[in-house]
Amino acid sequence: MAEPIRIAVVGHTNTGKTSLLRTLLRDTRFGEVSDRPSTTRHVEGARLLADGAPVLSLFDTPGMEDAIALLDYIDTLVPASARSDGPERIRQFLASAEARGRYEQEAKVLRQLLESDAAFYVVDVRDPVLPKHRDELAVLADCGRPLLPVLNFVHAPTSREAQWREAMARVGLHAQVRFDTVAPELGGERRLYEALATLLDTRRADLEHLIDSRERDARRRHVAAAGLVAELLIDIAAARQRVDAEDAAIRHAVEQLHHAVRSREQRCVDALLALYGFAGSEVNSAPLPLLDGRWEDDLFHPESLRTMGISLGKGAAAGAAAGVGIDLLAGGLTLGAAAALGAVVGGAWQSLSDYGDRVLGKLTGSRELTVDDAVLRLLAARQQHLLRALTGRGHAAMTAVELDTSEIRRWREGALPEPLDAARAHPEWSALRATPQGDLTARQRAIDTLAAVIANDDGPPPAPAK
Repeated sequence: MAEPIRIAVVGHTNTGKTSLLRTLLRDTRFGEVSDRPSTTRHVEGARLLADGAPVLSLFDTPGMEDAIALLDYIDTLVPASARSDGPERIRQFLASAEARGRYEQEAKVLRQLLESDAAFYVVDVRDPVLPKHRDELAVLADCGRPLLPVLNFVHAPTSREAQWREAMARVGLHAQVRFDTVAPELGGERRLYEALATLLDTRRADLEHLIDSRERDARRRHVAAAGLVAELLIDIAAARQRVDAEDAAIRHAVEQLHHAVRSREQRCVDALLALYGFAGSEVNSAPLPLLDGRWEDDLFHPESLRTMGISLGKGAAAGAAAGVGIDLLAGGLTLGAAAALGAVVGGAWQSLSDYGDRVLGKLTGSRELTVDDAVLRLLAARQQHLLRALTGRGHAAMTAVELDTSEIRRWREGALPEPLDAARAHPEWSALRATPQGDLTARQRAIDTLAAVIANDDGPPPAPAK
């Protein structure tokens, strides 16, 4: 296995060098990010892995603050007439007393660059191109290492990207990459490593391996995230709570159900943040606007009919399919056909299997609370909004993700996905308050089917078949 490629991350002070590493590492804890200049005072390193093996060693360096004076000093120390090559000029500077004094921070940068294979030169394109930047590039170029300009904050309204591109081209840096560390563009990381491969052709295979590995990781992460959301929705759709048909009991049960649903959504949000490498404080969301509870019964949904039909026999199932419905109004039971009435009243209660106790509950005045479809739609919309936000969010972002309910429009149209309807007929599947029971294979199949729907909604393309 070849040694990892060593990349120094260099640039002027406060351009987003640490932010770039945070985003590439997917680690909000790396280094310190601040609006204050000279936040990074020492060189700090980290590695990127491909299939468990280190491919890239990244070194965060302090910002260069006084390149004009530094270049003048190096010219005085090693005149151009001495015909020393660039790296030799830098080594003589590093051996000087000023490298341990006035220019200590710049010396750390140049020492690391000499020990690296190449450098990412991070540019804040919101800044104007000034003489100090040109002298900075001249000093860095003396190290004799390939420089890849990384144009940061390109989405800012004050971006001067065109001016920076022209300035880079004038000093021979034609390979440039735009990479906004706060909101990276789709495919931005791939383009960064592809551009690096043009500068380090002998390590192209290693960088292509890194690209493939990172994209596989991204797909697996997206699929896992969709699974977390799908399990949340299945848990909520299947949840069912028996309660006495008294106002006080119903109000208390509704409050309990609200709390359970909110807690379950928060657990899902926490798991998504951890999966994408963000802290729990990075999402702002208003309390979920749940409805006041729902105690109607979806007993005759097609999935319910199928389950009930197995117990009652073909005749009863056919009668129910013809339009018979159980209607909970004042706690009574209304049946639209004499045949169905006979099937329920005349048959043994045990023949109704899981539904027997529920129908008996209706006759004796109890209720069953379930979560309204509108809440399911809202939950799904919020989670998919969060998924897209996390996918396109850099780990240097300082503001919290704002969740809203505007995207519920996409879930308001048409029927809910079939796995949610199936979950309605299987309250034992819910993990809202207890461990799921019943046919767990069928439950997982419903989760997987729903996860595929969620993963394909504006997400990255699925992995190619092997």
